[in-house]
Parts: sequence; C-alpha cells; structure tokens
Amino acid sequence: MKTKLVLTMLAVMISGQAAAKTWVLTSAEAGTEKGDWKISSEELNIKDKAFSIEQKVLHGGKQEGSKVIVISSKDGLTITLSPTRGMNLLKVEGFGSRMGWDSPVKEVVNPAFINLESRNGAGWLEGFNEMMVRCGYEWTGHPVTADGQIYTLHGKAGNTPVSQTEVEVADTAPYEIRIRGLIKESTFKKADLQTMTELRYVPGSNSFSLHDRLTNHADYPHDYQIIYHSNFSTPILEEGARFLAPMASISPFNDYAKAGLKTWQTFAGPTKGYDEMVFNIKPLSDKNSQTLAAVVNKKGDKGASIQFDTRQLPMLTLWKNTDTIKQGYVTGIEPGTNYAYPVTVERAQKRVKQLQPGASTQFDLTYTLLHSSEQVAATEKKIAAIQGDTKIDENATPIAKE
Repeated sequence: MKTKLVLTMLAVMISGQAAAKTWVLTSAEAGTEKGDWKISSEELNIKDKAFSIEQKVLHGGKQEGSKVIVISSKDGLTITLSPTRGMNLLKVEGFGSRMGWDSPVKEVVNPAFINLESRNGAGWLEGFNEMMVRCGYEWTGHPVTADGQIYTLHGKAGNTPVSQTEVEVADTAPYEIRIRGLIKESTFKKADLQTMTELRYVPGSNSFSLHDRLTNHADYPHDYQIIYHSNFSTPILEEGARFLAPMASISPFNDYAKAGLKTWQTFAGPTKGYDEMVFNIKPLSDKNSQTLAAVVNKKGDKGASIQFDTRQLPMLTLWKNTDTIKQGYVTGIEPGTNYAYPVTVERAQKRVKQLQPGASTQFDLTYTLLHSSEQVAATEKKIAAIQGDTKIDENATPIAKE
C-alpha cells in the first residue's frame, strides 16, 4: 500500500500538476451537456482565493444557443471565452484595463448562422468580435478558390463548436484553473485534425496562458496552419500608442501598407477612412526560442503582451485597423506558423507545415495585461535585450502578392 502511494505521488510530481477536481460540461461522445453551470471558490471551500467559473447559454438573435464560460477572479482578471466559437477568447478585463475591442458585431454569433463562403469567402467577418480567435488549423489566411474548393477567410476552427469542454481546478494553492475544449476539423476524404485547447489561469494574477495540442488523426499526412489573431483597443490603443517586438525584418503585406512602413511602431487615433494596414514580421527570440510582442499606451502605464515560442510560431503579423470607434478601432498582434496570405501563396513560399499520421504539435502562448509603468518598462527591457544590436530590415517590397 505504501509503495502504491509513493508511486502515485511520484506520478503527480513528474506531471508537474497537483491533484484537481474536474467537471465535464460538454461531451459529444458521451452525450453530456450541462448547459448553465457554476462553481465558486466558496463552494470548493477555498479560503485564500476568491473566484468563480460560470457557463451560460445565450438566447436571442444570432447568438441563440451560443455558450460562454466566464472566469471571474477577485483582484485579478475576468476572462470570457466561447465553447461554441472554437474556445475563442471574447474579452479579458481587469486592473482598470482590458484586452479586446468593440466590434460592430455585438452578439456571440452561433456558427449555425454564419455562411463562411458568403461575401466571396469572407463570411467569417459576420461573427468577428473576439479578443483572440484561432485562425486555422486546416488552413488560414485570406480567401482563395483552388484545388476545387473555396479556402474561406481564416479557416474554420474559430467557428467550430467544441466537442468536449472540461473545467479543472487544482486542489492546492495557487488553485490554477484550466479550461479545455476539443476542436474537431474532420471531413471525409479531406482531413481529421483535432486540437485540444487549454487555457490556464491562476486566480488573482494579471496573465494567463494557452496550451494547444494539434493532432493528425488521419492515416495520411496533412497540412496545417495557425495564426493566433489577438486584438487590442482602448484604453491601451490610442493616438501615440506603440507596438513593441524584437525583429529581424518587417515588410508591408501589400502595396497599400507601404505608406505606413515608416510609422509601423506608432498608432493613430480613430481615423475615418484609414482602412487596414498589415505588416509581416520575422521575430527574433532569446536562447530558449522565446519572444515577446506588446502594445502599450502613450503614457506607458498600460499595455498587453504576448510571449510565444518561435519554434512553434515562427512568424508574426501586425494588423493596424485604426478606423473609427464604431467601425472598429483595433490592432492585432498575431503570432503564427505563417502569414495571412492565401494558402496557395503560403504553400508556394514554403510556409505551410505538415503533420504525419498520428503526429502532434504544440502551441504555447502567455498573455499579460500590463497595468503599471513598471510592468511596461520591464517588458520594454526584455524586448530590447532580445533585439540587442540587430538592426531591423525595413523592406518596402511585399514578400508576396495575393
């Protein structure tokens, strides 16, 4: 009996994860659906942290039947994500600031009401309002018709209801919360890609992380792409706000963006008729392949950063959409395996990756809501250290044409 106990303790130590309570909210395989559901630190008899986790089923309009999960942490972050929309993060709020933006799309649109092939393959825009949306995994980028099919804007993962949703809370301090969701992109004769997404959050902290594992369940190799389209607006984004990232090079996505190359690091205030400018970045990383990208306000006391691994996500896209507030005043920091060109362009330029049968790959990112001048300064220092003496190549020629 003693030997068995020791082996169990060793297994926990090796996994690096404390014992936890787990709730399955949705399981397509088991026919489980809990609908409205809630658990709190008080119910779990946790005295030194105050938090709750709640799933709500929405009603009315095009959000009928959509589900959201809200993690509320006293003195920390409130994180809202949607199992109906590929575990996309809708918004993150706390410390007098937020990650996210104000889209003209106000509802959490159920994918059942979206035709991805409408608007010449840009129907994805009819539900776009998230702080973070996964663009992928079967394909991503701008729409194109090729190989006898329409590759719609930014793929299907962000408009796929998950087949499994689990909530886990560690039994011991710091009571880490984990929310998992299984995205299946399975099509007869085409693909069987499955992604187990996982969000981890320690109550009270100003950061959270994503740990997504993509597996090819088919008997044949299959291409994959992913862009973590992460969006930020006021109060961080404003006239004079800055984008920070260590990089080897930056270039405009297209001819329109050439005009903004010399001012890529700063942002305008809300500007009618601005349209959007996109820039392709080759990020630099430290000796552990970690890098950091951030947007900070003009004063330098608010911001948001994303840490990621360039072995997993070697490309970075900057999306500047400083249009009017009502139209959507927003910027995107987008780590990815590729840029946002159509899949045909990315294949031709050899940026499309492939998974062998049964193989998996991992994506790990950490998001931090910066809420003091000290935190912003520390982030700037880290980015400057990675940049070092490397001079940024500002190339005015787009690397590809759509």
